[in-house]
Amino acid sequence: MKFLQHFIPGVERPDPGVRNAKGEWRPDYPVRYAPIFTWPPRPLAFLKWFIGWPGFMWPRNLLILAICAVAWIWFTPELSRCAQFRWNWIAEIFLRNQAIIWLIYGGYHLYFHIIKGEGTKGKYDARWPARNSKVFLFRNQVYDNIFWTAGVGVLVMTAFEAVTLWLYANHRLPYVSWQTNPVWFVVWLMLIPFWREFHFYWTHRLIHWKPLYKHVHYLHHKNINPITWSGMAMHPVELIIYFSVVLIHWIVPSHPFHFFFNLQHTAIAPALGHHGFEGPVADDKWPTGSYFHYLHHRYFECNYGESTIPLDKWFGTFRDGTPDGAGAKLAQEHK
Repeated sequence: MKFLQHFIPGVERPDPGVRNAKGEWRPDYPVRYAPIFTWPPRPLAFLKWFIGWPGFMWPRNLLILAICAVAWIWFTPELSRCAQFRWNWIAEIFLRNQAIIWLIYGGYHLYFHIIKGEGTKGKYDARWPARNSKVFLFRNQVYDNIFWTAGVGVLVMTAFEAVTLWLYANHRLPYVSWQTNPVWFVVWLMLIPFWREFHFYWTHRLIHWKPLYKHVHYLHHKNINPITWSGMAMHPVELIIYFSVVLIHWIVPSHPFHFFFNLQHTAIAPALGHHGFEGPVADDKWPTGSYFHYLHHRYFECNYGESTIPLDKWFGTFRDGTPDGAGAKLAQEHK
């Protein structure tokens, strides 16, 4: 019954962390990387992170994997139907992709920004989504972000999927199956989130190159105070670059499900890192949020990647969120 308090307007929630005079919130601890690339090695910490809650496997990656399994088994056309481009099966995957996006993005937006299930507890920026703002299409941040994410974003991801399924159906891509190579099948499935993070860091650095930022990436950075729907609110060129992460399967032997997991992971993950709140939420049971990535929206030239592979730390673009911590100089330069 305690959980129902989240749906009662006006109920205050404990707000651990620090909130400054501008209403900006940060956790009372610095941003940390996963205990992978550490010296000396920390095998117990790594194991706890890998299989514990919250960690690498559970809940995020296993949840996305479960969604993919259901969508692949029951809502994806047989490969034999994809041997020729036809509107019927392409429309099916487009509608399925829309359903997944609305389930995840819409669900998080409903909880955080409509029902306001957490109030402002752990909300990085105390402001709510912008309305009557000329910065956004329709003068509304939510409508703008839905247009780019559910409209343009799903079109781009569906195009990548349609072409790749056609290539698999016509035996034009290197293929591996569970029956022929179960070890590689599982290993490659587990490596995909790491590959996605590696790809994201370098392509993100690319689109911060001034010409691309000015004409392409600026659109995403309109969301200084990001919301769930900001996740894929990107220019079409950026969306093509972003989803190019799946082209690895055109080279590396993969099962079509590897491709599908990579595609959906790339589409779903931004919802979990852009909603603007620090977890755990729902009576502190559900881990979610990414203060690491919020700092990128706040200061622009830092934290290009994510918090698993320490690429930002290695290349001098890391900010840990504390006023005098790593990356404080970057924050000062971009005030």
